[in-house]
Amino acid sequence: MDSVSNIFNSIIGNIYLKFLFILVVSVLVALLAKFIMRQVLKPLAKKTKTKIDDLIVKSISSIIFYVVIVLGFKIGIQHFQFETSIYSNIVNSLFVLIIMVMILRIIANFSTHWLKEWASKTKSTADDRLIPLVAKILKVVTIILGIFFIFDTWNINLSPLLATVGVAGIAIGFAVRDSLANILGGIQLVLDKTFKVGDKVELESGEMGVILDIGIRSTKLRTFDNEVIYIPNGSLANTKIKNFTVPDLTIRVGVNFGVEYGSDPEQVRNVILDAVKKIDTVIEEPAPVVQFLNMADSSLDFVARVWVKNYTDAYSTKLKVTDEIYKTLNKANIGIPFPTRTVFTKNLD
Repeated sequence: MDSVSNIFNSIIGNIYLKFLFILVVSVLVALLAKFIMRQVLKPLAKKTKTKIDDLIVKSISSIIFYVVIVLGFKIGIQHFQFETSIYSNIVNSLFVLIIMVMILRIIANFSTHWLKEWASKTKSTADDRLIPLVAKILKVVTIILGIFFIFDTWNINLSPLLATVGVAGIAIGFAVRDSLANILGGIQLVLDKTFKVGDKVELESGEMGVILDIGIRSTKLRTFDNEVIYIPNGSLANTKIKNFTVPDLTIRVGVNFGVEYGSDPEQVRNVILDAVKKIDTVIEEPAPVVQFLNMADSSLDFVARVWVKNYTDAYSTKLKVTDEIYKTLNKANIGIPFPTRTVFTKNLD
């Protein structure tokens, strides 16, 4: 027992032996940490429903060994009285680099996971481009912060450099502000789920069509004349959009018509309702309605409202309803008014 105590005291008293002892302990702890991460935590993470813990364990397990080794080296080297702090600065810089690599791996693993699990489930290509873009931005930010920490370790003043970068950043920001607005608009459209590929939409400016693609910079809209309109995401994110596919695909179609004065409103309702209910694309619920709107100058104004199961049938159904209303009114001998003009002539003889 005394021999063990003497050995321990000799180690404590000798800085070289103390450094070696700390380094050996660090290696043992590093091996233990690596074993725990791969043999204990990794299997436990696989049993959970979420994939986040799996990604974190996967990213850290491959580098935890080096983190513990460098940390032990950093603790051990503090017992040496060096004339300069160069050795300590090297160890601190190495520690920052290892942490930076670990963060970069976490970002890479998360971006790959989201690209497979989330982006692959959507028809839009915006998230396929957005996720790698965000991952690259995070990586650049991580590298820049790591460089700043390393410079701070070596007591390098970055104030002049930051001032130059700030001025250059302002100039670049003004130059690319429209592109940045479009990119941020694309991110907003994806996150808000304003629409998706295949949705029928109508813009505040009047354009109507089907969404072909949601890109990072612009969105493609195909009109019903088979024309493709490229709309910048920056302006699209700040405009009113009517989406015909939400909350579901059913949509109401209305057809206005008029009958002559003297017609029985109840008869008009009944004959038109019976006619439009027979159209194959008109659904029973919600039920069709015919409403008496107002008494105009030369006609009694009505509107027939029907529902269709899918918005793609809306236009063709409106044409069928219009055609059926005209035929039904003629068949029922209900007059359809039209503008007339009476001309009086004066005989000068």
